[in-house]
Amino acid sequence: MNGEHAEEPVEAAAPEALSAERLAAKALESRLLGGERKLRRREVAAGAGLSLLSARKLWRALGFPNFGDDDVAFTERDQAALSTVVDLVRSGKLTEEAAISITRSIGQMTDRMVVWQIEALVEDMVHEQGVTDAIARKRLVNELPALVDALEEMLVYSWRRQLNAGIQRLAVRAEAGLRASEEGREGDEDDAPLPLARAVGFADLVSYTSLSRRMNEKTLARLVQRFENKCAEIISVGGGRLVKTVGDEVLYIAETPAAGAEISLALAQAFTEDEILPEARVAMVWGRILSRLGDIYGPTVNLAARLTSLADPGTVLIDSMTAAALEHDERFVMEPRPPENVRGFGEIRPVQLTRGLGKGLVVD
Repeated sequence: MNGEHAEEPVEAAAPEALSAERLAAKALESRLLGGERKLRRREVAAGAGLSLLSARKLWRALGFPNFGDDDVAFTERDQAALSTVVDLVRSGKLTEEAAISITRSIGQMTDRMVVWQIEALVEDMVHEQGVTDAIARKRLVNELPALVDALEEMLVYSWRRQLNAGIQRLAVRAEAGLRASEEGREGDEDDAPLPLARAVGFADLVSYTSLSRRMNEKTLARLVQRFENKCAEIISVGGGRLVKTVGDEVLYIAETPAAGAEISLALAQAFTEDEILPEARVAMVWGRILSRLGDIYGPTVNLAARLTSLADPGTVLIDSMTAAALEHDERFVMEPRPPENVRGFGEIRPVQLTRGLGKGLVVD
């Protein structure tokens, strides 16, 4: 969480001196934080049996701002949460390094999620109620209490479903994944030391920069939302995972070359047929990656990004090793293209991927 979204202690003031909006904000804060802020940072750390230095490491991982010794910024729930993490380390279930990394994942993901949800609610109020953005943000404080429990329930539900899906990928598909990881490979590739074999893909909207300069804020927001929604839907239906979106580009992975190919072709087709969005350049590479901090790294990712810039609008490019992994699959047709010199990789032989037999992904 960066400073823009960091919470700050609410200044004490007599109730009669507070506006109705401030009173509503204080009531909502008390509900969200589990009570009034009554504790200072040293009191919370001591209550959890931690040094202040160790407590600050965890708070920074969560994205909390720096509080001073005299700031009454914490509640008893803050102390209970800190104790939960400490107990996991002391019981040997987590190392300190793992605890900080997991805590950071929670802080960063929930920060992005909250900003996303607030902006979605504000945008909806502006559209439905015909008010300005500033007025919608003020009104949202009064409307949020009716949504908090439902949003919290959906968050926990989704986390459990996602965790279960991750476990299934580990357990049920492990053997198939190990077999697939050797497809089209010789064993001496640059990415050989990395642990996970995955299909890595990029989809990049064509002429996004020039389009965005001609759009107002509302139109641009709708275009970006439409792009992200369509990508997320196709990648999910194809059994892949959307790693991240960066403006006009989406990064995704799949567990087999065929799954990655199906998703890539479906993305290219969807944007070609979309009446509002421009076409997309798509590229996919089968190789090994390192997964850390919710992101992925390695030469496979870099090569997929480079190939994306070489693809023609509405087409999918793969490299020769990915083509070798798909060559016996009748669902795909591969057309070699002239060799290209690619920064960081030297000469590579791109292959254009097109549809063979079958219907491909069906998004109903």
